[in-house]
Amino acid sequence: MDLIIGAGISGLSYAAATSHDYLIVEAEEQIGGYCKTIYKDGFVWDYSGHFFHFQHPELRDYVMQHISPNEMFTVQKHTQILYKDRHVDFPFQMNIHQLEQQEFIDCLYDLFTIPEGAPSDTFKQMLYAKFGRGIAEKFLIPYNTKLYATDLDRLDVDAMGRFFPYADREQIVRNFRHPEGKSYNATFLYPKQGCIRIVNSVASHVDKDRVSLGERILFVDPVSHTAVTNRHTLHYDRLVSTIPLPKLFDVCNQPYDKEVYTWNKVLVFNLGFDAKGPERTNCWMYIPENKYLFYRVGFYDNIIPQDRMSLYVEIGFAKDQPVGDIDTLLQRTLDDLHIAGIVTDQHLVAEHHVIMDPAYVHITRRSEADKEAKMQLLEQSDIYSIGRYGAWKYCSLEDNMHDAFTLAERLK
Repeated sequence: MDLIIGAGISGLSYAAATSHDYLIVEAEEQIGGYCKTIYKDGFVWDYSGHFFHFQHPELRDYVMQHISPNEMFTVQKHTQILYKDRHVDFPFQMNIHQLEQQEFIDCLYDLFTIPEGAPSDTFKQMLYAKFGRGIAEKFLIPYNTKLYATDLDRLDVDAMGRFFPYADREQIVRNFRHPEGKSYNATFLYPKQGCIRIVNSVASHVDKDRVSLGERILFVDPVSHTAVTNRHTLHYDRLVSTIPLPKLFDVCNQPYDKEVYTWNKVLVFNLGFDAKGPERTNCWMYIPENKYLFYRVGFYDNIIPQDRMSLYVEIGFAKDQPVGDIDTLLQRTLDDLHIAGIVTDQHLVAEHHVIMDPAYVHITRRSEADKEAKMQLLEQSDIYSIGRYGAWKYCSLEDNMHDAFTLAERLK
């Protein structure tokens, strides 16, 4: 039997694809992991913004087997940066010509006078070496510091993988007159019922009698292939885990250096207002300045067309940083939304919040090396760790599905 820990998109995808007998144990009382959807007072909110790009057509076809086309919106992505009360198109480095003239000149000068051989061993060093001081310090460093809630010198140069919008000098200059408007997710799909609709589509391929909700893994013995939960002692042939990798080490009694694995946590406010706001085009907006509490604001009402403003607002915290009083943070968030001009005379009529912990993992050279070594050891005991947190990486929901299907094929 394959014992699968976690009924998020990764665990469900593996169960749907495996040819083995299986049991999924899920600590929560609902499937979906972070891909849950909240319905409140006519608003549709996810735990945070989950949008589907489907780089693999076969995965799109798989998901859409049980979803009719009229259940999905196809959205042309439009995103901007709120920078010094000016809206600059994303990505910043491709659109510096939209800045005030002197700032544009500063960015352009720094871009073309980067010292040859500038160090690029860390994420922060890479930003300076690739884009120069102006672009790095005006947007890339402050925004990503708010996002990751850590010193960017701690992160690996490739911490964001393909999701970082690289651009060379020629592309940047060419974009001044001929905007490319291209990115890895220029369009995306979003279900009218929220991201849980995607989860439910995958789950339709899973035997619901083999999903045990409210069952939490307490201990795993890799030698005897035994797992102890809050309900049972289970014997397995293979264990497929989607829980955060350090947590898997803990339940397997696998020693590891806790300083190697760090992450941030994110407080997400979902906010519904009584009327439409002034922002009518952006899907989401990046906020680099520290005078604002949040680093990103998303506009559900520009994705699911509606006549009331519906937002998700994300605030980053360091792993060990207390979040504090939620009511106080909500009021500060509302105040900042007014200062930013995102909210004007609209009134809040519904709200929801969730703390995602972990949210973004900190990928470093040490964590990558340690992860690879320890995952190889676990696989020798028929334990496999997948998913965004199980594989300890920056990836999309589609990547998680792809990795789960790939593992199922490998273990046939």
